[in-house]
Amino acid sequence: MVVIAAAGEVDLSSSPQLREAILKSVPNAGGTLAVDLSGVSYMDSSGVATLVEGLKSIGAKKAAFCLLAPSGSVLKVLQLSRLDSVFDIRDAL
Repeated sequence: MVVIAAAGEVDLSSSPQLREAILKSVPNAGGTLAVDLSGVSYMDSSGVATLVEGLKSIGAKKAAFCLLAPSGSVLKVLQLSRLDSVFDIRDAL
C-alpha cells in the first residue's frame, strides 16, 4: 500500500504535483493507493480531475484507490460533483 498525503489547496497551480505523485505511485501501490486529503483546505475542479485520473490509472492495475479523511470542504466538492459515490472514501485506513 502507498499513501500520498496532500495538504493546503489543491488547485490549478498545485494539482500537477499531486497528479505526478499519484501517477508515479501507481506501479508501487501493491493492492491499494490511498490519498490522504485530511490536510486539504480547498480543492477545485483540476484537483477533482486529478483524483479521477488516479482512479482510472490504478483501476488498470486492478488495485484499489481510496480517499482518506477528506476535509469538509473537499467532501462537499465531491458530493456536489456526485463523485462521492464513485470514490472509496474512508475515515482512516
